[in-house]
Amino acid sequence: MDYVIRPVRAEEWAKAREIRLAALRDPAAPIAFLETYEQAVERPDGFWQERTSRAAEGFVGRQFIAEATDGQWAGTVSVLVERPAGEVRFGEAAKVDQTHVVAVFVRPEARGAGVADALFRAAMEWSWGLADPPVKRVRLYVDERNARAAAFYRRMGFVASGDSVPVPGDPTARELELEVLR
Repeated sequence: MDYVIRPVRAEEWAKAREIRLAALRDPAAPIAFLETYEQAVERPDGFWQERTSRAAEGFVGRQFIAEATDGQWAGTVSVLVERPAGEVRFGEAAKVDQTHVVAVFVRPEARGAGVADALFRAAMEWSWGLADPPVKRVRLYVDERNARAAAFYRRMGFVASGDSVPVPGDPTARELELEVLR
C-alpha cells in the first residue's frame, strides 16, 4: 500500500472539504452519510476551517487520512470522543467512555488496496490509546441497507450491540449500532 495514514492537520481544511464533498457524491452516500452534497457545498470556508482544526487537535475527536505519495488523499475516517456526561451527537448517550467512528470514505480507485483497513487500524489504535479516562468501547452506526459497509465493519471486529435508531428522514429504515468492547 502506497499511502501514509496520519491525522489531518488544521491547515488542510481545503483538502478535508474536498474529500468530504467527494464522499457525498459517491453513489452510496444516501445510505452512508447523514448530510447531502448540496448541504455541504453551501457551508462557508470558516465552517471547514473550524471543523478541520477541531479534528486536528484531537480533544473531541480525530480525523485520519490516507495520503498518497503525490499528496492526494485516498480516504478518510473520523473518530469522535463520547463521554457519559457529554453531548449526544447521534444515537443514544454514551453509557461508558467511548469513541464513535463516523465519516468513513475511500475513493473508488483506492478501494481494495487496504486503505480502509489501515484507516480503521489507526482509528482503533487512537481510540484505545485515549487515557483519562480510558475508552471502553468503540461504536459506529451503519444503515441496515448498506450491506457492503456492514460486512467490512464485521471483518474489522465490530458486532451488533442490539441497539438501533431510525434513519433521519426515513422512519422505515434503521441505523444499526455496531461495537467493539475492550
